[in-house]
Amino acid sequence: MKKILKAKGFKMLTALVLTYIIIQVLVSTNIINDYMQATLVTIFINIILAVSLNLITGFTGQFSLGHAGFMSIGAYTCALITARIPTTWGFILGVLAAAIVASIAGYLVGLPTLRLRGDYLAIATLGMSEIIRIIFINMDDITNGAAGLLTKRFVNWTWLFIFTVITVYFISNFLKSTHGRACISIREDETASEAVGINTTKYKVMAFTIGSFFAGIAGALYASYFYVIKPDIFNFNKSVNILVIVVFGGLGSLSGSVVSAIVLALVSSFLQAFSDVQMILYSLLLIIIMIFKPGGLLGSRELSIAMLGDWRAFIGEKFKALRSRKEKKTTAKEDLDNDPVENK
Repeated sequence: MKKILKAKGFKMLTALVLTYIIIQVLVSTNIINDYMQATLVTIFINIILAVSLNLITGFTGQFSLGHAGFMSIGAYTCALITARIPTTWGFILGVLAAAIVASIAGYLVGLPTLRLRGDYLAIATLGMSEIIRIIFINMDDITNGAAGLLTKRFVNWTWLFIFTVITVYFISNFLKSTHGRACISIREDETASEAVGINTTKYKVMAFTIGSFFAGIAGALYASYFYVIKPDIFNFNKSVNILVIVVFGGLGSLSGSVVSAIVLALVSSFLQAFSDVQMILYSLLLIIIMIFKPGGLLGSRELSIAMLGDWRAFIGEKFKALRSRKEKKTTAKEDLDNDPVENK
């Protein structure tokens, strides 16, 4: 068993190193231009946001619509620190401070609201997110109000890769721990979890705090790449977009969130050529896919070699059935042409 785990870990490490090297070479040689780099940054920030929200919604079963609020806290915290300390160390300090402040906000928001369930929790977290946005709009002396803040760029491919890998690795290991199993049990049946002695409020707040921590990191990375942050960027639509990525990839699947963030960003980028009907096409595509895959791209499973083999077999069977159907039609047509009665 240990050998299998070591082999899996080695393969994963090799894949990560190769991914980093290949993209770094493409960026260095300018094959990935500025527009592609912006898309790449958006993808990886969305991965951090989707994976952290999946911990709250997919694995703990708490329907939250406030993730954009914690992202905004991280963005403004990092922007204010890097404005005063415009160095790499200032950026690192800004990211850490962003994560800590966002997690504290998540704890303070989660403690009263996570006693609610279902739609009531969604409404409460949405309200908290909007309150955070309104506070930033009215703090003119600090945040420059609705006009927002100008920021400096510190994020490159290396920083983006490091923080994304840390996020996925930490949450993946958390879910394998005793605390993670407790969160999953709450999702499956909260009443039964309470009956066996699990402090449901404690673990829900813990998951909410950890999710907010990484949302703060995503906000810091956003502020340190895109030059401008404004309260309107972190509105209700942003929270919904993050939730769409999670649901599209599959509730309870970390690799589903990663795949979904990549697919939806590429689809959105491609549809920009049809700007007049971009949102209509995007919505139709989501509806069609969710009709055929209501559980999301991966459901609650994680991406693996075995799953890829299943997909390959499934696609092979479909092509085989299609080819068999065509052959039957061709044979039937030939028989009809050779039939003397029909020819007369």
